[in-house]
Parts: sequence; structure tokens; C-alpha cells
Amino acid sequence: MARNIQSLERAAAMLRLLAGGERQLGLSDIASSLGLAKGTAHGILRTLQQEGFVEQDTASGRYQLGAELLRLGTTYLDVHELRARALVWTDDLARSSGESVYLGVLHQQGVLIVHHVFRPDDSRQVLEVGAMQPLHSTALGKVLSAYDPVAHSEVLEAERKAFTPRTISELDDFEGVLDLTRARGYADDVEETWTGVASVAAPIHNRRRMPVGAVGITGAVERVCKDGELRPDLIAAVRDCARAVSRDLGAGRF
Repeated sequence: MARNIQSLERAAAMLRLLAGGERQLGLSDIASSLGLAKGTAHGILRTLQQEGFVEQDTASGRYQLGAELLRLGTTYLDVHELRARALVWTDDLARSSGESVYLGVLHQQGVLIVHHVFRPDDSRQVLEVGAMQPLHSTALGKVLSAYDPVAHSEVLEAERKAFTPRTISELDDFEGVLDLTRARGYADDVEETWTGVASVAAPIHNRRRMPVGAVGITGAVERVCKDGELRPDLIAAVRDCARAVSRDLGAGRF
């Protein structure tokens, strides 16, 4: 059996200690509570502080939990609530559009698919929950990059690979796409990621009016587009779905 990593066990114990009891604790209190030498405790605290999991009060020198833990916890809750709230609406979108529906969230410089509704026909399809899609070329990714500052920063730092001749990789051009996405409230991907495939997606917001994900449909270009342009009825359906999920998450009207 593999042994646990002692430094990680101590860091976890430190976070649990800070999460309970007093709001702030000094170095001596933390070290004595966990049976650690002050130097060892300080080293772990310093690392946690650098990662944003712990904060130190400049006046008292005491430690408390950091904002990064709140962000991670909020993300965990948001993703689970997002999927639960979206189930009915994404099923309706698949039926009305006749296409596959995807629900995606930001994860490790990409889009993590957290829910997938099959196209409502008898064709053979593969469940893509857990799959990753690129931020810069997919409709879901463009929506997240346009509305989520963290996603925007990550897509600028990541390699924007050209998957097809239509992929937009240059920074200035890509920023223009994000401006257009914000202006019209949705993003598209017409053969930018996969040849012969088109998609459209819109943002989902939570009760704090923060972007927590994106919902979109994906299908063959000949079905999703008409005369070289995305079908307006499909754009409207996706945007209506995104607004409905956002309302269920407490965002109100957009």
C-alpha cells in the first residue's frame, strides 16, 4: 500500500484547524495544536499562503483561511447545482433543436463537459461527459473566455492550436471574436474545431451574476447552418435555454 505524503497530511490538518474554532490563529497555536515544530508549521503555512489557501493578517500576524479555498468550494457547489438545474432545460433543448446538447465549465485551461444530452434520433453516439474541449476554438470555450476573467487569462496563456483552416489563433483576431461574443450574447464554432461540425453556445450565470458555465448544441454543418450562417432559431433556442438555467440558479432576468 502506498504511504501518504506527510507534508500534505499536515497541510490538510492545518486547513481543518483553521476552518474550526477561532477565526484566526497564531503560529504558536497552530504548531502546538498539531504537534509540529514552529519551523515546520511556518514552512507549510508559507506554502499555503503563496497558493492563496491561507491568509495572514498584517497587523496581528495571525492566520486564517484564504480566498482560494472559497473559490474552489464555490466552484464545486456551482458545478453540481448547475448540472442539476440544467437537466430539464437541456433535455428540452435537445428535443426542440434535434441536436446534441453540451454543458461545459472551465477546467485546467479547457472546457470540461459536465453534462451531455444525446441527439434525439437513433444514431449511435458516445457519451462525452468528462471530455475536455479547447477554449479558443469551440463555442463553449469562446463563451467562457468572453465572460469569465479567469478563462480569458488562461486562453491567452495557452497554445491556441489551429485544428482546421478556419481556427482563429491570432490574439488580436481572437479578442475581436470575444468582443463579438459579448455584444451578441452567444458564440459559434463553424468548422473551427472539427471539419463538418458546427456549434453555438451561450453563457450561464449564477445568483451572483457570475458566469458558471456555458450550454450549447453541436451538429453537422448542413443541419446547424443555413446558407453558410447559423440558423437563427437554433441561436434563439440556445440563448433561451441559458437564460432559463440562469434564472433557476437565481440570476434573474438577463
